[in-house]
Amino acid sequence: MLKDVTWRAMTGYDLGAVFAIANQVHPGFFEAEEVLAEKFDLYRNGCYLLEVGERPAGYVLSHPYSLGDLPPLNQKLGALPANPDTYYIHDLALLRLTRGVGAAGRIVAALTKHAGAMGFASMSLVAVNQSQPFWAGQGFVEAHRDALAGKLAAYEPEARYMVKQLAAEPGLQT
Repeated sequence: MLKDVTWRAMTGYDLGAVFAIANQVHPGFFEAEEVLAEKFDLYRNGCYLLEVGERPAGYVLSHPYSLGDLPPLNQKLGALPANPDTYYIHDLALLRLTRGVGAAGRIVAALTKHAGAMGFASMSLVAVNQSQPFWAGQGFVEAHRDALAGKLAAYEPEARYMVKQLAAEPGLQT
């Protein structure tokens, strides 16, 4: 069992560690350090670092976005959508030593609470690296969108766009 496993708000000083973890966990989904840094700059309230004994061991980058769309891989957004209608989890990456201790489930629960408090009726993401069962266990279901085929293919053939409904109607809590 790991001791001192803690999620904390990400800071600008963490971006080098985030980039290193991204390259270790997602070598097939390269994103430049400036692309990851922009996610932090655009929505710091959705960026957290996982520490084990005060050492970086994972991270999550998330932000408001448009339902039925996804940011292209390794490209800056420039800005968040003017009228976002979903809370998007861009990346959740954990070093192997943290897997199985419940850290991923804890941060997803916290992000779900945040998304609901912000009034979003849904959350969305792209599941990669055979993570669909994990995301399904968190309440996400595959949402087929023909318009996303090209963007999903940039990740991997098995990439799936997934959505979690938070409320029956926008702005209502369930």
